[in-house]
Amino acid sequence: MMAQYLRIKAEFPDTLVFYRMGDFYELFYEDARKAHRLLDITITTRGQSAGEPVVMAGVPVHSVETYLARLIKLGEAVAVAEQVGDVATSKGPVERKVVRVVTPGTLTDSELLADRSESLLLALVSQNAPTGSRSASGPQALRWGLAWLGMASGRLGVAECEGADLGSWLARLEPAELLLPPPDEHTRGATAFNTIWANAGRATAVLTHRPAWQFDAALGRRKLCEQLKVQSLQAFGAEDLGVAHAAAAALLSYAQQTQSQALSHVQSLEAPSGKDLIDLPPSTVRNLELTRTLRGEDSPTLLSLMDSCRTGMGSRLLRQWLTHPLRDRHQARLRHQAIGSLLAWPAGLPPKATPETPANPAASPAFEALRQALRHTCDVERISTRVALRQVRPRELAGLRETLQALPALRATVLGAAEHAQLLAQDAQALQPDAQILETLGALAHEPAALLRDGGVVAPGVDAELDELRAIAQNCDAFLLDLEARERERTGIGNLRVQFNKVHGFYIEVTSSGLDRVPADYQRRQTLKNAERFITPELKAFEDKALSAQDRSLAREKWLFEQMVEALATHLSALQRLAQALARLDVLACLAERAQTLQWTEPQFVNHPCIDIEAGRHPVVQARLQETRGAAFMPNHCRLDARTKMLVITGPNMGGKSTFMRQVALIVLLASMGSYVPAQSCRLGPIDAIHTRIGAADDLANAQSTFMVEMTEAAAILHRASEHSLVLMDEIGRGTSTEDGLALAGAIATHLHERNRCFTLFATHYFELTAFAQHHPQALNVHVGAVESGQDIVFLHEIAPGPASRSYGVQVARLAGMPAAVVRQARNTLESLERRALAQQPQVDLFAGVAAPAAAAAEPNSTARAVIELLEGLQPDTLSPREALEALYRLKDAANGSSA
Repeated sequence: MMAQYLRIKAEFPDTLVFYRMGDFYELFYEDARKAHRLLDITITTRGQSAGEPVVMAGVPVHSVETYLARLIKLGEAVAVAEQVGDVATSKGPVERKVVRVVTPGTLTDSELLADRSESLLLALVSQNAPTGSRSASGPQALRWGLAWLGMASGRLGVAECEGADLGSWLARLEPAELLLPPPDEHTRGATAFNTIWANAGRATAVLTHRPAWQFDAALGRRKLCEQLKVQSLQAFGAEDLGVAHAAAAALLSYAQQTQSQALSHVQSLEAPSGKDLIDLPPSTVRNLELTRTLRGEDSPTLLSLMDSCRTGMGSRLLRQWLTHPLRDRHQARLRHQAIGSLLAWPAGLPPKATPETPANPAASPAFEALRQALRHTCDVERISTRVALRQVRPRELAGLRETLQALPALRATVLGAAEHAQLLAQDAQALQPDAQILETLGALAHEPAALLRDGGVVAPGVDAELDELRAIAQNCDAFLLDLEARERERTGIGNLRVQFNKVHGFYIEVTSSGLDRVPADYQRRQTLKNAERFITPELKAFEDKALSAQDRSLAREKWLFEQMVEALATHLSALQRLAQALARLDVLACLAERAQTLQWTEPQFVNHPCIDIEAGRHPVVQARLQETRGAAFMPNHCRLDARTKMLVITGPNMGGKSTFMRQVALIVLLASMGSYVPAQSCRLGPIDAIHTRIGAADDLANAQSTFMVEMTEAAAILHRASEHSLVLMDEIGRGTSTEDGLALAGAIATHLHERNRCFTLFATHYFELTAFAQHHPQALNVHVGAVESGQDIVFLHEIAPGPASRSYGVQVARLAGMPAAVVRQARNTLESLERRALAQQPQVDLFAGVAAPAAAAAEPNSTARAVIELLEGLQPDTLSPREALEALYRLKDAANGSSA
């Protein structure tokens, strides 16, 4: 047996091997020690092999999925070796072989997979970038090929990108497992990848190295054509993606090896280009908290707020829409159209009211009936995959049957709103699968057992042979009761019992008090402390018949179930189309529900450069305010167009600058993915990317300071942003000295305005930057309002025209609980610095690049004195409104150097 184990282990040297022995999966030697550390299971030794004690540990068969799930979360891979030989006919150890390899990127079991997220396997390989590309020089001078597979969904994709874009793809796909060539075979690519991977912040995925020869472009193209049953990849737009073909070769080889079979459920290929998608770099995905908070939690995020889907496949599709927004507006318009139809038409009624079928104002919208119907549907997408891989469980098929039975009512609901919604009409057609599928599932028991080995899976009346075998087993109890009564009468032993257990089979139990009356034909089977167990020829004959019938019944039922799965596999394409339709309907109904519940509106797309948002709101912050404080959110406008490309935003900390910037980006993203938006109205022109530089964080693992991370992200934006990009810059330059930071912030703002010409929201505490708008006609100053009340400050969270008057940093420190002595000292120091600043020489003009003339140096000092004298002469409490206005004009004239 150990020789057999060692042969299997030699094929999977870097993988834990679960070796089936009866009711346990055993691990040996280093595997046992590792499992002991990771799972905290008992480790022991038994016997010897080659003169050494055999170290072993085991987990029960009935709870193996729990242990597998824990190992997968720890990034381990497990090879499961099952007994495939016949115990009765085997000579020596029963034949065993690995039937599946469970890895983080190849999961198909619903007990191991997260219901609402996908576990993607991604293969990466690189080659030198062509001359003239953006990555033709420098550390990212490589062209990358990507191939990914969602094993549980059958989603297969390939793409190519330059080194500068790889981080965006990694953030977009969020793979669970990465396949790479060995570092020594691909040193340059490995070094570049390590840098990009660290910057992407996705180092939690498992990295698996595969032999370099598997990353072969010709092999990959051949494997893709064989998988898709085509002669050319031209129809998929993937014929000329040679580097991606190389990645696909390793991907498909690995996937087939882990499943120990062909991947019949993988029947289509997507080949998106980076130019087709709105670019969302890793920093954008992180800073906007699309799928995870900045702390790495799943909630509260934009996805957690939006996801009210009724099915897991709907939630997974919603995540894909959110992270893969398209630049082309056609799909987004169709989604807006479908959402509008679901909101507008009452459930079950035609879109157009007629005298025969008038509209019912009291009827609920169609999306509510649709969501109610979807509540009773199963995860058809994953069940289809498990049918294709012959891994489906009886109760999963029962769920599929219930889903098919619910389709007519669901389709009627969809048709009611589909007249003016192309997507709904398409999905309604897919809700009519072949009736033979439901007929095949009719052979399944009404409430089948959880596992096939437990029996009770096939319905009565389906197979005459199975019914006969079951009858024998079902009549067992009646026979035993009859035998017990007859034996009591024959022997006179009143407490004689006829029973059964799995170890000893059938037996007659007699207590010690009745042993003297046991007949001669009783054969002793087991001795207990106070009783003896016997068997008679009659009972032995029945035992052979009953146990044989039970074994044959389970074998027959297993064969019938396998035939059922084979029949369903022939309808795999129809089941996948059904899954796609149900998932899309679920997402559209979810977006309709969110639009109504959260009072979102339909955005409008225009062809000219424009971001025009009326009364926009940050959806997550608004929900949290309502949930935790019952407070209202202050909506704000944002208008960017060809005349105003940049907003320079000033104001106090906690005033709402970052919230405003993020809400603009989220509204743009939501509109582009096809959702309604949290605004009174929204008009949006072409958008090709959303870039963000927000927050402060170092990267000690990669020897990068906070300021270095800030500059790296800013540099990437300056290199990548186009005139159709939206850029958020939040307090750039704060990680160094004031002079350095101010100089860099001014230069970066100038570059974005003059070179990139992108839509920019530029938040800063450098008040010197408010002069930017005076030198740049497409820039505009705005600020977040705040009002002082004594020593306190009230944040208005309202975006108003013009620059802010001050930062209120000391007041914010007081709100944060800073000791009073510290606040007093800070206030006194601030007042001293402000007085000194009024008397200083003029600062360098950041945007003209030259100092003020020396001859005029004395003028600002005299102007400052004039202003101070006017202020000291004012008595605010005694001024009438008209006098206050006149005083304000005098101050303005004095500041301008007038003699008035």
